[in-house]
Amino acid sequence: MPRLFTALEIPRDAALSLSLLRGGLPGARWIDVENYHLTLRFIGDVEGHVADEIANALDRVHRPSFPMALTGVGAFGQKKPHAVWAGVSASPDLAGLQAEIDRICQRLGLAADPRKFTPHVTLARLRNSSPLDVAQYLSARGNFSTLPFRVGRFVLMSSRDSVGGGPYIVEEAWPLSGAETRAASRAASASDASRIMR
Repeated sequence: MPRLFTALEIPRDAALSLSLLRGGLPGARWIDVENYHLTLRFIGDVEGHVADEIANALDRVHRPSFPMALTGVGAFGQKKPHAVWAGVSASPDLAGLQAEIDRICQRLGLAADPRKFTPHVTLARLRNSSPLDVAQYLSARGNFSTLPFRVGRFVLMSSRDSVGGGPYIVEEAWPLSGAETRAASRAASASDASRIMR
């Protein structure tokens, strides 16, 4: 059964900038460039009818598109680092979108995520990387940033069990710019929604 989550896709130019951060860290399994994304809300393994309910509820999200930039790098796991990531400049629009999707998921009975939302793009998963190596990697790349790019949609993605993340598949997408494009996009992706769990 696929594992579902909502996310923002990373455009090509920003993904190429992220790819320049690869390397120079022992024990890192680098995420493939085409699998870069920013997770908004992890949903997990759900039955087909629940996935359909989620997709239908997400149709009610009506928000404008907004600019976003990636900036800085960090790691999860202080004493035993397990991932390195690129951060995101502060964005009220991003926080608002994530909070609305989270409320929708909770109304549908999905458990709240116990972790505070920390917007990021995972660069690598770590295995036996020393905290010193990670600290040196981060300090050498601390001034990382991308040019701002416009977020025009959010997506429902699925993943299969794999090592290191991916491949990820976009199951359905919702535009953020306005109602006119929403109807066309919804019609185009309706056939995709029917195959989410098949």
